[in-house]
Amino acid sequence: MARSLPDFSNSVKLKYVKLGYQYLVNHIIPLTLVPVMAGVLMEVLRLGPDEILGLWRSLHFDLVQILCSAFLIIFVATVYFMSKPRTIFLVDYACYKPPVTCRVPFSTFMEHSRLNLKDKPKSVEFQMRILERSGLGEETCLPPAIHYIPPTPTMESARGEAELVIFSVMDSLFQKTGLKPKDIDILIVNCSLFSPTPSLSAMVINKYKLRSNIKSFNLSGMGCSAGLISLDLARDILQVHPNSNAVIVSTEIITPNYYQGNERAMLLPNCLFRMGGAAILLSNRRSDRRRAKYRLVHVVRTHKGADDKAYRCVYEEEDKEGKAGISLSKDLMAIAGEALKSNITTIGPLVLPASEQLLFLLTLIGRKIFNPKWKPYIPDFKQAFEHFCIHAGGRAVIDELQKNLQLSAEHVEASRMTLHRFGNTSSSSLWYELGYIEAKGRMRKGNRVWQIAFGSGFKCNSAVWKCNRTIKTPIDGPWADCIDRYPVHIPEVVKL
Repeated sequence: MARSLPDFSNSVKLKYVKLGYQYLVNHIIPLTLVPVMAGVLMEVLRLGPDEILGLWRSLHFDLVQILCSAFLIIFVATVYFMSKPRTIFLVDYACYKPPVTCRVPFSTFMEHSRLNLKDKPKSVEFQMRILERSGLGEETCLPPAIHYIPPTPTMESARGEAELVIFSVMDSLFQKTGLKPKDIDILIVNCSLFSPTPSLSAMVINKYKLRSNIKSFNLSGMGCSAGLISLDLARDILQVHPNSNAVIVSTEIITPNYYQGNERAMLLPNCLFRMGGAAILLSNRRSDRRRAKYRLVHVVRTHKGADDKAYRCVYEEEDKEGKAGISLSKDLMAIAGEALKSNITTIGPLVLPASEQLLFLLTLIGRKIFNPKWKPYIPDFKQAFEHFCIHAGGRAVIDELQKNLQLSAEHVEASRMTLHRFGNTSSSSLWYELGYIEAKGRMRKGNRVWQIAFGSGFKCNSAVWKCNRTIKTPIDGPWADCIDRYPVHIPEVVKL
């Protein structure tokens, strides 16, 4: 009987070889310098006191040389510290928890679908199939206007949802940080699909009576990645305004964008998007260093809008009956994969250890010179990050990223559980995921976090954070009353 070959990929010895290689390459400089310095020290010790004194006297220093050297050192140090980017801290953040009156169990959602689309049974059946495979749970929420039969997506109800979500997270942020409204220097509000006049940022300024010289911005139409775009904007502004802070509000208003037509591509968002929002306090003040939770390390943005397919894969338009909605293309996952490749190509050299970069380079050279059919090496991003916050856009998005980045179930747990408990809350989903990790007590000082978000256009954006201090398990927040139940098993199909 033929003996089967051993499984070298799972070999314990091979595991230790890989660990040894990683340690050697990642510490090549200290491993090289230590023997050299030890050799120099031994040579110095061999010299007698008279030889060392004679060597010192042979070096001729005059006052002009000393002054010039001191001036040069001071000048170089001044230029270095003045050109060094300001450190951006994330002091704290707050996420919106909808009231139980807004809860939409599967039975409620399907009953409303049958009543609203009673003449279109195929559309109802389609929504049921999507919901069964969506990965959402029974506690996700929709705004009050969508609970009516038929829904009442008026301007007044949309403003009502915006006020409810935004003012709630702002109040929570003020309570958690002790920040006073008059102390806000920069305000950025991002909401992709609801852009009223006056703007949502003006609504916040009016509510809290903010200063007249506040720098305010309102971003719209940028999709689910708008939160990280707001972060990038805040970082750039804080670089040129010392001793300042910035508040970012990320949300998506569902009320005016609930599709009531019959196009399947436009019915998808109805099944996935739910209420949510987050407010984040950033600061470049040194006085906030000790209390801040995280330090911003990198923001990398990728835009594939030059390609027509990428531009139209998430597109707001009217159907044949004149009803407006968001159309999701069948090519969405393929386009997201291409955008992710471009993004990680940029972020990889910034975060990956030398061992992973060397393997990637050698594989690339091998494919170019020897055999183009060689399988490309996928860098192990688990060497660079302890935690991953993948935009909870849907089950397929999380599955695809877990597969492409070779992540474990624990690495994508925060994303899956956020999708299950709160649904797709658009740009704010990343902060619910970060809150989940903290609520589980897993965030330690020095841990690195990678936030990845996708948005219409098409965009893939990343942010890298480093934990500033060990985070105590919070006693409040959106996960406070349910974290003990998670993680839960999410079946492939939930039969309705």
